[in-house]
Amino acid sequence: MKLTGAEIIWECLQKEGVDVVFGYPGGAILPTYDAMTKYPKIHHVLVRHEQGATHMADGYARASGKVGVAIATSGPGATNMVTGIATAMMDSSPIVCITGQVGSKAIGTDAFQETDVTGVTLPVTKHNYLVTKPGEIARAIREAFYIAKSGRPGPVLVDITKDAQQLTAEFDWEGAAPRLPGDRPSYHAPASEYARAAELINSAQRPLILAGQGILKSGTTAEVLKLAKAANIPITTTLLGIGAIPASSEFNLGMMGMHGEAWVNQAIQQADLLIALGMRFDDRVTGNLKTYAINAKKIHVDIDPTEINKNVPVDVALIGDLREVLALIQPQVKKAEHPEWWATINVNRGDSSVRDIKNLPDSGHLYAAHVINDIWRLTQNRDTIVVTDVGQHQMWEAQYFHHDKPRSLITSGGLGTMGFALPAAIGAKFACPKKDVWVIVGDGGFQMTSCELATAEQEGIKVNVAIINNAFLGMVRQWQEFFYDKRYAATPMTGPNFVKLAEAYRLTGMLCDKRSDVKSTVEKTLATKGTVVIDFVVEKEDTVFPMVPAGAALDAMIRRPKQDVMLESGSDKDWEMPSSALPNVFAEAKAEAAALNGHAKSKKSSAKAARPAARKAAKTARR
Repeated sequence: MKLTGAEIIWECLQKEGVDVVFGYPGGAILPTYDAMTKYPKIHHVLVRHEQGATHMADGYARASGKVGVAIATSGPGATNMVTGIATAMMDSSPIVCITGQVGSKAIGTDAFQETDVTGVTLPVTKHNYLVTKPGEIARAIREAFYIAKSGRPGPVLVDITKDAQQLTAEFDWEGAAPRLPGDRPSYHAPASEYARAAELINSAQRPLILAGQGILKSGTTAEVLKLAKAANIPITTTLLGIGAIPASSEFNLGMMGMHGEAWVNQAIQQADLLIALGMRFDDRVTGNLKTYAINAKKIHVDIDPTEINKNVPVDVALIGDLREVLALIQPQVKKAEHPEWWATINVNRGDSSVRDIKNLPDSGHLYAAHVINDIWRLTQNRDTIVVTDVGQHQMWEAQYFHHDKPRSLITSGGLGTMGFALPAAIGAKFACPKKDVWVIVGDGGFQMTSCELATAEQEGIKVNVAIINNAFLGMVRQWQEFFYDKRYAATPMTGPNFVKLAEAYRLTGMLCDKRSDVKSTVEKTLATKGTVVIDFVVEKEDTVFPMVPAGAALDAMIRRPKQDVMLESGSDKDWEMPSSALPNVFAEAKAEAAALNGHAKSKKSSAKAARPAARKAAKTARR
């Protein structure tokens, strides 16, 4: 049958199972919007900024496991999507972006709102298309969906000229099936490599599993836990891997990395074997590469061969689908216990517990960690998705909100995109309408995309927005405090009255500045119909502990002191320096920062005993 190019777009989306798209109309995409009225089964969400459309598509994809779709016009409409596309690329999120382009005859003439969007987005997409003929649309869209969700997922952009949308062509869905050269790459390590991996696991005395987002993408939580149980191997997660292993599992130690748990980073440095599953050894995970786990053998399993040996040389590389790889390793792994190893970890965990802010008495001040931990306590029996922005609150959420279910935390990991949380949460709500969706966001990041409150109101959806309001760009301020002699340049910030802002959008706003009021505020939020915005006014100069300074070894952490009770804003500054090269690194970092700113200055019984200890420590950590 003959259809216009615009109609072909919607036919393709409908056949791909798309039920919602996020977009913003404009001249070059107007024929597609005109045809949209013929396809009522696909719900269109009108965003307030094209960046919001890509983040919503991203949040939808991460929450549902399906491909998210965003639509925009040419020129500034398309370029406004770039940050969202780059975010999806860095975090392996499958989205398809459809953009309008000026007429094919006008390309290259600097026509109104003409931009070479395929050229602009080439570095931040898995693939992109420029379509100039209606007969090419179906194949481009089918391939876009296939590429977005196959292998390591990621974003694909399809740029379609206005005349291609307007002209007609024969629509042949079956004839447009993807036939990409090398579309099913197969990487199979020889059997000897799987045997080598099993040998390393069986001989290890201090093994550790590093759980990444690949576990979520492949749906292999059960398989990873089976491996951990077989050989009694503790597990740590990356930021994006949170939720892949239940936080309540006795094997889950918590998050690793720059702001990971101290005992986790210590365990990585003490391990004799690291088993990396679906993670990419980025700089926030490793710290100084020269000192990273130098005594450990390393097994790396990933679907993307470009990640192997990119940052960290490994002893065994197993490229492929995680489910298939684990199925080949598991039968060769012998049952084992590691009582001494677990005992060492639990000693370090106990040391960290006495430093934990949540175990300090209520001093009358509201700390972000308390807010986040209290929200978790009050919602842990509900089916909840948390979407965070980027900054201090993101790290506190990772530390103090305990995720037992996959896809229950959505955050920008690789790109670190401020403004991500609110629109991504709206997308997640459309993916999972029956789940509670919480937005945990700083006052800075919230103001970048707060206009999407209008989208939530227009759509009549409920997301719960917890603004962690410290009147600072908190993480930048923390770095300025540590490395720039407290020169708070451009980090103190004001904001609107967030309660009145919510009310201006015909939503509910609340203010909370006391820990004693957190419970009632959360309960009222859950009982309120529609989106709620809560302004949690917290301590201004609070610090995320622990912290691995840039250039330092992973276990060279700035840690919270044991004994001091936090009293006033900025009083908790007596950091404990580790007995390593940290002082030198710290001094060098400060000197470098100063220079840049123009301020330079010249067995079984034992094993059985170890496991209850691990369980007890885990329960203590979660209280």
